[in-house]
Amino acid sequence: QVQLVESGGGLVQPGESLRLSCAASGRIFSLDAMGWYRQTPGKQRELVALITSGTTYADSVKGRFTISRDNAKNTVYLQMNSLKPEDTADYYCNARVRTTSSRLTSREYWGQGTQVTVSS
Repeated sequence: QVQLVESGGGLVQPGESLRLSCAASGRIFSLDAMGWYRQTPGKQRELVALITSGTTYADSVKGRFTISRDNAKNTVYLQMNSLKPEDTADYYCNARVRTTSSRLTSREYWGQGTQVTVSS
């Protein structure tokens, strides 16, 4: 199978920045898409940013967050600038992957999550 490992979360003050990383490992043939989601207690998990041939962002983070990927490292990043208290959440990495043993089909994988807290 494929494993996604997130890192980079932490506690920051409003206005500061964080960069989240998600490294995919395993029998990877190709990464068709990678994205970041976030979830807070009592709320639905929401899409924050998605990268395929282009990028998509939630309206709440447009202009502040940037998603990027490094194909050589099978890693996706989320640069988060001008953080606000409402950005506080658990952030999850998601990927649609084609494996070397089953390259004709793509499968979805989730990371374990990393916590981001924005507070003064």
